[in-house]
Amino acid sequence: MWNDENLVKTLKEGGVVVMPTDTLYGIVGSVQNKNTVERIYKIRNRTEKKPCIILVGDLHELRKFNIILTDAQEKEIEKYKEPTSFILECSDANLTYLHRGTKTLAFRLPNLKELRDLLLKTGPLIAPSANIEGLPTAENIIEAKKYFGSLADLYIDSGRISGKASKLIKLHKDGSVSILRE
Repeated sequence: MWNDENLVKTLKEGGVVVMPTDTLYGIVGSVQNKNTVERIYKIRNRTEKKPCIILVGDLHELRKFNIILTDAQEKEIEKYKEPTSFILECSDANLTYLHRGTKTLAFRLPNLKELRDLLLKTGPLIAPSANIEGLPTAENIIEAKKYFGSLADLYIDSGRISGKASKLIKLHKDGSVSILRE
């Protein structure tokens, strides 16, 4: 599913895709394409000041965001086996379109090797859940198509997914954490 050539091509070319992630269906696109990011915000009717979670294939990818993890932060990330997104400081003004003025970004390194492999091919992906803000997350492609119709460029069907959103943790430079969502 995640090694589909059309999927990789669509994402690399700035397309918007509804696909399974390691938690739920997401509406995803390249974080390196500002137009794609803005398009996803518009399609989802997402609050402008609310950053989205970014999926990465490897922790070294954080360097693309001018984020260098401390040893304490890396050790903390390694503790979590369930899907967990980590909020880190990112004050890079060139990335305002991602951090939306909050000067923080949330990242998740999926446990699923196939998904990490896809991310290494496409680069990091912005990955909010597949729904219009305030409505339930789509649990299948039919529900996702009702939300987005032709606004998404590609749909990847993986049957019904009724997981839950990832745990959300703010990770401080000293390695201490603040749990924001269980």
